[in-house]
Amino acid sequence: MTATPTEQANKKGPKVVVLGAGSLFFGRQSIWQMVHSAHLNTGTLALVDTDENKLAKLVKMARMVASHAGVALKIEGSTDRRDVLPGADFVVLSFARDTVKYRGIDCAVSEKYGIRMCSGDTIGPGGIFRAMRELPVIMDCARDIESLCPQAWVINYINPSAIGGIALSRYAPKLRSFALCDGLHMPHVKQNYAVRAGLIGSKADYTDAIDRAFDFRISGVNHFTWLLKAEYEGRDVAPAIAQSLRDEAERATDGGDKGAKALHNAAIGYQLYEVFGYVPTCVAHTKEYVRYWQGLGKLEEKIPALAIWETEARYERHAQMWKEVDGFVSGQVPIGDYMTMYGPDHATDIIESMVGGLGKTFFINTTNGGAVSNMNDDAFLEMRCEVSMDGIKPLPVGEMPRGLRGMQELILDTHELTAEAVVEQDYGKLRRAMMTDPLVNSIADADQIIRELLEAEREIIPAAWYKDDMVRA
Repeated sequence: MTATPTEQANKKGPKVVVLGAGSLFFGRQSIWQMVHSAHLNTGTLALVDTDENKLAKLVKMARMVASHAGVALKIEGSTDRRDVLPGADFVVLSFARDTVKYRGIDCAVSEKYGIRMCSGDTIGPGGIFRAMRELPVIMDCARDIESLCPQAWVINYINPSAIGGIALSRYAPKLRSFALCDGLHMPHVKQNYAVRAGLIGSKADYTDAIDRAFDFRISGVNHFTWLLKAEYEGRDVAPAIAQSLRDEAERATDGGDKGAKALHNAAIGYQLYEVFGYVPTCVAHTKEYVRYWQGLGKLEEKIPALAIWETEARYERHAQMWKEVDGFVSGQVPIGDYMTMYGPDHATDIIESMVGGLGKTFFINTTNGGAVSNMNDDAFLEMRCEVSMDGIKPLPVGEMPRGLRGMQELILDTHELTAEAVVEQDYGKLRRAMMTDPLVNSIADADQIIRELLEAEREIIPAAWYKDDMVRA
């Protein structure tokens, strides 16, 4: 009898390959989870990064952590993904070359033409041009995976997450893939809303009984997701959740000390609830997907226009990450402290559940398949899903409310056009994606933004975009 994919992964322990191990948001956490989980720590963790120095540090730290924990986890490292892809059960894409630098360029150029971006990595010119930089590499990886480990699950953890996921599903359909974002990490996100609803005093009070009684549904395009249902024992608790946002905005600085992405999120979340009747679940990005805080109004607004992505502060944040790694590798910080400084990650939580057959549900970006009943089956949405080694099954959501649905479709059109433009290297579709984008208000400005960003990012964008007949004046 042939073993199932779950049995095969469990027998030897899964091989998880991380492409972009130096990632701020994933590399360190993946080591923690692979060591802690009994379902994973007899397998292999293969770390890949094109920076030899950073890779060496992470491989050394991972081996130190595994040795300290006394587990049999095998650690591999390479600057060439093709060396470690054979035999992979999971391949996590988590790379972004010089992302702080180029997001800073995207945001600065766009601001010149009246487009304000607090993150600049998924919508607006920043989202489109991040896809121009990252998606060609994603598709190169897909081709290597098809050749060397075609049965592996491919997890895209790179923004724009939906664009990467759309491209993989459309242009590499034989691969089993889905996309992720850390913002809706279960069970934490549901516990947080239970606290906001006043169902519990803290996340520590959350129980299985509360979980069963709390009907909680979120969906939308990644970074533009909404809490479409929040009922506890049949009682609508969404107004209480919204009120908690209003209270937070009134009593605190509302993200003022945490940078552009955090600024005024509670106040904006409550204002969007007042307008649309539903709570946005990813305000740090959602506020960038709509035109209301672009500073275009003629009257003074209570909430000011978006602050701009802060490049230098992000450089400092990345430097602090590597300072922590250096502390462990040098022995200045006891490796045992690693066990308490970090915790589980969304992707490795999902991998653990898939390998162990744990039956947990997670928020995943995948094709709709009828879960949102009034949107297309192929709409690429973030939804709560059942996950196993055999596949991804979105759970029923219901209808996307009118108003929100129209905006979802516009964002999906922008994302799909971007994916097509980048993969097909089609300037006409690139321009069309930019004109479709919800933040663009001028054809002339958008054309100039394209020209300036192509010139400013010539070193990283594929050379095919610079053919004489490609860019039209």
